[in-house]
Amino acid sequence: MTDLLAVDGLGVRSATGRVLVSGLSFSMRAGDRLGLVGESGSGKTLTALAIAGLLPAGMTASGSVVLDVPSLPRTEVVGAAERRLNRLRGRGVTVVFQEPLAALDPLMPVGRQVAGPLRRRSGLRGAALRRAVLRALAEVRLADPERIAGAYPHEISGGQRQRVAIATALACEPALLIADEPTSSLDVTVQAEVLALLGDLVGARGTALLFIGHDLGVVTGVADRLLVMKDGAAVESGTARAVTCEPSHPYTRELVAGARRLDDALGGMLR
Repeated sequence: MTDLLAVDGLGVRSATGRVLVSGLSFSMRAGDRLGLVGESGSGKTLTALAIAGLLPAGMTASGSVVLDVPSLPRTEVVGAAERRLNRLRGRGVTVVFQEPLAALDPLMPVGRQVAGPLRRRSGLRGAALRRAVLRALAEVRLADPERIAGAYPHEISGGQRQRVAIATALACEPALLIADEPTSSLDVTVQAEVLALLGDLVGARGTALLFIGHDLGVVTGVADRLLVMKDGAAVESGTARAVTCEPSHPYTRELVAGARRLDDALGGMLR
C-alpha cells in the first residue's frame, strides 16, 4: 500500500525568516489515525496548514509534502499553484478547526454551508440536495436536522456547531481529514461525544485522520500513533501505547506525567 501522505523534511518560516517548524518527517496511509501532540507554539497547527496548503500570507514552507489521493493527481503541496491546491482540497484533504463559530459563515444558514461541498461532489440539486444535507446532519447525530439546517451558527450550541463543521468537512468524502483541536472549546461531556462521533465517522469511511491537540489524554483516545512536537520539531514518535507507556524523551515524560495527574477517567486512558 502506498502512502497517502508523505511529509519529508518539512520546514516553515515566518515572513521575517524565523524558523517555526524544522525537519519534520512522517507518513500516513489510508485509514491511519495519527496524533500530533505538544504545547501551544510547538508547530502543530502550522504543520497542518502546510499540509493543506493554507499557511498564512508571508509564511513559507520548504521540504516536501506529497498527497497521493486515489482519483486525483499526485501532488507536491510545497510550492504548488493555488489552482492545483483548490482541486486537492475537499476530496483530498479537509480541515476541522478549533473554533467552529469562526470557521462557519455567520451570515449563512448551516444547511447551505453543508450543501456547498455536497453539490460540488455529487452534483445534486433541489430536493435531492436538501435530503442529502439532512442525512449529513443526522449522520453527525444532530437531533432535528430540519431545524438545524435552517439555523445560523450563532443560533446553535458550540457542540452543535462543531458537528456541523464535521459534517461539512466530510461531505466531500476526503481521503485525509485534519482535525485541529476540534473539541478544546467544548465542555468535557460534549467533548467526549464529539470525539466518539469523529472516530466512528472516519472509521466507517476509511478516512485517514490527522488529529492535533495539546492534551495527551484526548489525543491518545483518538489516535493509534503519536508524534510529539516541541519547539517546531518532532521529539518522539511511535504507537500511542509505546509513547505513553514507555516515553523516551524528557518532554514526552512531562506530558505523560501531567496527563496522569488528571482525573481517573483520563488516567484510565493512559494505562
